[in-house]
Amino acid sequence: MTWKKYIETALNGRNAGLGHYIELFLSAVIIYSTIGMGLVTLPNLPHWIREFLIATDIIIVAIFTIEYILRIAASQNKLSYIFSFYGIVDFLSIAPFYLALIFMGFGFDLRALRALRLMRLARLLKLTRYTAAMDRLADAWRAVKQEIIAFSITAIIVLYICALIIYQFEHDAQPKVFTSVLDAMWWAAVTLTTVGYGDIYPITPVGRLFTVVMLFVALGIIAIPTGLVTSAMMAIRNKEHEAGRPERASTTTAEPGERKPG
Repeated sequence: MTWKKYIETALNGRNAGLGHYIELFLSAVIIYSTIGMGLVTLPNLPHWIREFLIATDIIIVAIFTIEYILRIAASQNKLSYIFSFYGIVDFLSIAPFYLALIFMGFGFDLRALRALRLMRLARLLKLTRYTAAMDRLADAWRAVKQEIIAFSITAIIVLYICALIIYQFEHDAQPKVFTSVLDAMWWAAVTLTTVGYGDIYPITPVGRLFTVVMLFVALGIIAIPTGLVTSAMMAIRNKEHEAGRPERASTTTAEPGERKPG
């Protein structure tokens, strides 16, 4: 096995020995980093703990940087990895640190540095690499991708049509609430997703009746994509179960009138 193949299998957890421990170590680092992002925002946190979290975050960036460089070096097609989903996630997990250094060097506003911290949330997505369930979810998405895209386009069209209709019903009664179709689209989105914030709602009898109809439509809009993904995941799990099921020992059965070998 070449060194590139060894590094690739180890980093992807396929190596029975070293890969398993690397997978556990990187998962622990990701979880610790995510918890640290929340702890450092506590207002009354002792100074030494804050400094410790900042120091360990630098160490974590170094670990992720080494991992990113090794993955690029071990990849057969380096550009393919760099622009893949996991390649982008790996880059985003370390980019805020280096961008912050560049920004500070050029004297940029510190508020821009705070916005960069949000990019560190990409580290959570790194966990999906080590989760078999996420692999099934990705496979399920690929299986029903076209159906979901078509359904999403249909849902957007329905959303816009509902906004146009409710605007005609409610604009005269609530000109300050339904000021435009865009405001009506906010109402339609909240209603179709069954969230119902209550900040904007119809007051005319026709508008309320139309809302009831929309709520029934919303049940289908929410249920259909969920059902598609669920059925695809069940199919994938069944295939994995069938593939992992031990084959029955074949028994030789003599046909009627045929002598069994003695």
